Amino acid sequence: MVKEFEGKTEKDAIDNAIAALSLDREEFDVEIVESSKKGFFKKGTVKIRVHVSDEYLPETIDDSPATEDEKKIIEFLKVLLAKMGYPGDVELSHREDNKVVLKITSEHSSILIGKKGKNLDALQVLINVFASRIGVDKRIVVDTENYRMRREESIARLATKVAEQVRRSKGSRLLEPMNPFERRIVHTTLNEFPDIDTKSEGDGLYKQVRVMYRDQGTAD
Repeated sequence: MVKEFEGKTEKDAIDNAIAALSLDREEFDVEIVESSKKGFFKKGTVKIRVHVSDEYLPETIDDSPATEDEKKIIEFLKVLLAKMGYPGDVELSHREDNKVVLKITSEHSSILIGKKGKNLDALQVLINVFASRIGVDKRIVVDTENYRMRREESIARLATKVAEQVRRSKGSRLLEPMNPFERRIVHTTLNEFPDIDTKSEGDGLYKQVRVMYRDQGTAD
């Protein structure tokens, strides 16, 4: 399999490939396709071509061409971005089980992501509403600049750090409001801590996760 990826640097492009393909760096070869230096009016970019042997391809990843319904979703998102005043290119990144991942490439990525990803989440909600209306029953994930993976890693680190603090204080801590996907990362990460409990608190889409110490002496 051969796929192309972009990034601000060669390392960024390789990191994007690792995240999209769920592979280790040693499991694919990299060819530099294009490298443009940063100028006064443009950002520097590096485009790489990744060569992956079939033996390393994860079974859960499907990178076959977009279906007609997926093309409609991609076009809808492109038009939406243009009407918002933040145009960009949209392409099918890959599929995982019942999930379709779309990647936006735009010079307005930071705006599209928004504070803690809230703009990106809002775009994703709109896209999933459209997908449902045309009969697509898979969840559509919208990403740009590999934000989803970076956010996931950040939340997992935060959860671990807070769990250690709670363990020392034998008390509890309430995390910042998070969407369901982010809360699930916290719960999953801290499942490995036998003396730590977690629960979601609040109403609406953005709830807070409370990280609590569990006294093992009183556990069932």
